[in-house]
Amino acid sequence: MLTLLNYLRMYRKRSGLTQDEVGYLLGCANGSKVSRYEQRKRTPTLETALAYEAIFRVPVRDLFAGVFAAIERKTLKRIGRLGGKLSARVETPIIRAKLETLATAIRASRQSQKER
Repeated sequence: MLTLLNYLRMYRKRSGLTQDEVGYLLGCANGSKVSRYEQRKRTPTLETALAYEAIFRVPVRDLFAGVFAAIERKTLKRIGRLGGKLSARVETPIIRAKLETLATAIRASRQSQKER
């Protein structure tokens, strides 16, 4: 299944709202930014992404599924590298806690991938 970078247009169309109306809800002068967000020509700020979540009642990670997937892949690679570095150190309670945090992130990612 193809994952789009974002699903803003789909949720806006489903809601029946125009780009100008969503722009108003986001605090914009008109719908031009909304158009750029939908066409992936502009990346919304965190505040704007959370406003989209408040409007459509859809988690940010679902609104921006493709973006989330790319960020998750990159982050999981860094988690693996950091885990390797930490595992090479002398084990202490702090190192164990860090490794457990990293392992939890990996498990959660695998679980959410199974559910998709």
